[in-house]
Amino acid sequence: MFRKADFGDLKRITEIYDEIHTEEEAGRACIGWVRSIYPTRKTAEASIKKGDMFVEIEEGRIVAAGILNQEQVPEYADAKWDYDVPDDQVMVLHTLVVSPKVGKKGYGSRFVGYYEQFALEHNCHYLRMDTNEKNRAARTLYKKLGYKEVSIVPCEFNGIKGVRLVCLEKKL
Repeated sequence: MFRKADFGDLKRITEIYDEIHTEEEAGRACIGWVRSIYPTRKTAEASIKKGDMFVEIEEGRIVAAGILNQEQVPEYADAKWDYDVPDDQVMVLHTLVVSPKVGKKGYGSRFVGYYEQFALEHNCHYLRMDTNEKNRAARTLYKKLGYKEVSIVPCEFNGIKGVRLVCLEKKL
């Protein structure tokens, strides 16, 4: 089940961020995020306040979360997109997280499927997202789901220096 997140979900979303940071710090994952920089409780709080944070629930527990909106980050201006379309035709997925405690069960794929349906319901046939070049797991998943890597943009991203931002795109 998917739904818009509310402030009652903030603690669980933050727990998932912390789980991912712990996995990265232990060397069991390579996402490219940094604890206390990105993502943080403030990331989730701001998105819930704006109404663009969504959660995936399994057996009454949040297993994944992500931000869905039409806000393209400034770094996207440096990407070489295949589709030159007006911003109002583009939907963006930001900060997709799946709890490492329940990973490898298809939650990420299902969340992306929800994102695609959400985009169509909002008359957006062009999808964009990004990930850190280091995040091989996400890059593999997105490729499997039909997303094309169109550019790698060197930048400081969400306060993290030295990021090589992989920009991905798909037309529905």
